[in-house]
Amino acid sequence: MLFNSVNFLIFLPVVFILYWFVFNKKYQDQNLLILTASFYFYACWNWKFLFLLIFSIGLDFLSGIMIERSGNKKEAKFWLLISIVINLGFLGFFKYYNFFIESFSELVAGFGFHVNVWLLKIVLPVGISFYTFHGLSYVIDIYKKRIAAERNFVDYAVFVSYFPLLVAGPIERATHLLPQIQKKRTFNYEQAADGMRQILWGFFKKMVIADNCAPLVNEIFAHYQTESASSLVLGAILFAFQIYGDFSGYSDIALGVSRLFGIELLKNFAFPYFSRDIAEFWRRWHISLSSWFRDYLYIPLGGSKGGLMMKIRNTFIIFLVSGFWHGANWTFIIWGGLNALYFMPLMVLNKNRQNLEIVAMNTLLPSLKEIFQILSTFLLTCFAWIFFRAGSVSQAVLYIKNIFSTTIFSVPSHFPYKIIVLIGIMIVIEWLNRTRFHGLEIRRFNPLIRRIMYVSIVIIIFRYASFGNHEFIYFQF
Repeated sequence: MLFNSVNFLIFLPVVFILYWFVFNKKYQDQNLLILTASFYFYACWNWKFLFLLIFSIGLDFLSGIMIERSGNKKEAKFWLLISIVINLGFLGFFKYYNFFIESFSELVAGFGFHVNVWLLKIVLPVGISFYTFHGLSYVIDIYKKRIAAERNFVDYAVFVSYFPLLVAGPIERATHLLPQIQKKRTFNYEQAADGMRQILWGFFKKMVIADNCAPLVNEIFAHYQTESASSLVLGAILFAFQIYGDFSGYSDIALGVSRLFGIELLKNFAFPYFSRDIAEFWRRWHISLSSWFRDYLYIPLGGSKGGLMMKIRNTFIIFLVSGFWHGANWTFIIWGGLNALYFMPLMVLNKNRQNLEIVAMNTLLPSLKEIFQILSTFLLTCFAWIFFRAGSVSQAVLYIKNIFSTTIFSVPSHFPYKIIVLIGIMIVIEWLNRTRFHGLEIRRFNPLIRRIMYVSIVIIIFRYASFGNHEFIYFQF
């Protein structure tokens, strides 16, 4: 079930009414309702994979208990490894089996050998990367004695399968979400109203920005060999806004929906295209995944405690793994490697934490230096996005090669004036609210102006939105 579908617009009010008016006596009843709704939400995509989700939940629930009950560290590590191996085994099979087989075949072919490989028509279970990471963080935290094992199966199952975040995050932590699940929740009008504003902004970014950019991006990337260099640059820039509008739009909807039920999820985006360097960008883009890799991979590898070479090694590892997490294609690994290379000068010069404050914190406009930093960071990001979007490494290389021609100075053959204006509206609104939780958390204007802005956003959505139940990009990850 997609957030931007008629089915969801029926599903959400029904669950909301039942949650607050029928099952509101005890939070345990609300949890049971949410779990049932979450399983139904997931089954609407493919009911067969619901059993895989339930198995994953049961595996980590029991593993957590066994880790806590273990009499010694060796036994606890055994149960931890059982959970990790099975979870990553399922993830590896569904997501990476064909990639590894094809890569092995190409490798041995380079040595003059021919191997007949057996490829499978595997359907990737939606959300498997996200709910697998939920479970892994839970059992690792129990092993590290950061949390106690949960004994209530329903509560734990809600933590993993909570429908707003089930298929594309954010990646939650048990330390943050479980305490909210395990206490009585009362309806908070201000929280719900702001949740509705965040949902509205998410729909704007997804249906107006991302879905209008998508057809032109698809056209340019499909015909990159015949497009002018200026069109190729335009395609890369539009994809940057497409993936941002698509993924941050999903996150805004997820967070806003959750707030309707009195539960706060982790913030996943913090206006990343206003970043002044690549380190700041990664503190603001897909925050829940970046922090997950920091806490469960980078720090266990030694983090920044060792010498410079260890920091460089660990940084490359987390960026390459992050790229591989996104998909079974060498393009994603190169995308991760590029971001690691971007990060290196900042790390070597010890400047990777120099931009911790919000840009132009106490002024309306950024300085010329900040404008240059923002634009250069954005262009570097767009360059890396070419590999992320391309179907193969060779396509990405040729795409980039074709940019460097005299047609770079020509006007793109299909200049999207409407899309540029809509993107401009989004940038202005987010810039004015860059210190807030989301783009429509508008407090600086009086109530009448705010209402006019909300109504205007609704009108723009109905006028310019691309209707048609377009899937979110991150469903494929």
